[in-house]
Amino acid sequence: MEAYLDNCATTRVFDKVREAVDLAMLEEYGNPSSKHMMGVRAERLIREARETIAGTLKVQEKEILFTSGGTESNNLALVGTALAAKRRGKHIITTVMEHASVHKPLEFLEELGYEVTYLPVDHYGHVSPEALAEAVRKDTILVSVMYVNNEMGAVADIAALSAAVKAKNPDAVFHADAIQAYGKYVIRPKKEGIDLLSVSGHKIHGPKGTGFLYISGKVRVHPLILGGGQQKDMRSGTENVPGCYGLGVAAKEIYADHEARIDRLYALRERMIEGLHRLDGVTVNGYEDRRNAPQIVSASFEGVRAEVLLHALEEHGIYVSAGSACSSNHPGISGTLAAIGVKKDLLDSTIRFSFGAFTDEAQIDYTLEKLNEILPVLRRFTRH
Repeated sequence: MEAYLDNCATTRVFDKVREAVDLAMLEEYGNPSSKHMMGVRAERLIREARETIAGTLKVQEKEILFTSGGTESNNLALVGTALAAKRRGKHIITTVMEHASVHKPLEFLEELGYEVTYLPVDHYGHVSPEALAEAVRKDTILVSVMYVNNEMGAVADIAALSAAVKAKNPDAVFHADAIQAYGKYVIRPKKEGIDLLSVSGHKIHGPKGTGFLYISGKVRVHPLILGGGQQKDMRSGTENVPGCYGLGVAAKEIYADHEARIDRLYALRERMIEGLHRLDGVTVNGYEDRRNAPQIVSASFEGVRAEVLLHALEEHGIYVSAGSACSSNHPGISGTLAAIGVKKDLLDSTIRFSFGAFTDEAQIDYTLEKLNEILPVLRRFTRH
């Protein structure tokens, strides 16, 4: 049997997405900038995808910018906004448990002379609106907070956080990294006070190398990719028509019968957590019932290194993550786990299980069965 429980790293595409990509690659393969009918038809696919995505957020189509994925969306949101707003100020606020695609651009901006405030989080991975408001200054130009944490599933109260920022400084731009939230939550940027929203296609059963950035019409962002002027000069380069079209189809599918889809993920998560609690020496991190994201379970396994357990499970066809797969080429102790107060001896013993549209109860039960067999063996080996 095979159990793929690493859906926060990437997902298998929906069948309809594969069909859409095939259509755009083999039939409607024109350059969308071309003036002939092949180009017009390709441009029509992009427009259809943009309309679909805008509809899921209840925003305007012109506010959706296609990118190569979540990392580019975050980089453009942060660096592009900072460059555009530098005359107003150079102060930026974020939290200590953001993804590397947020922290690294902010480190780059610090090298350019910007000041970044990193706010702490509580045991459940939350930053309080009061602490955020206290950090906001007159020269604060940008605030970036992750909607759903990619390692342990903490969900931020984005509306409350944005309101706290805007009450103190209405001109500050609010960015939400929604890479693990889009498709799992009904997101309304206008109502929640989100000015910029980053999304990745391959987290929602869409193609890899695709994503988008929602940019409120009220916000100015400096483009980072210059050239032919595509996407209204905001991101030059011939559009990835198959990717954009496939992303649009994925967005439509992920929000179809959405409530039932999410209830199913919660049921799978609860089944996993109940099984983990029956095992000796296992701690589930940051668990808050339905206040956590439905697709993520973070668990620490006493006396077993995460990488060892990962490969032991792999031998049985079970695929999990020992941290953020996006940063797996740069191993180290998770800043997120340290930030929420996970015990020092468990920081290197934590596994992330994450679920998607193709996860079922049999995969959960199989994983729990194998964990029950493997853990005592690994712990005996560790003691010797």
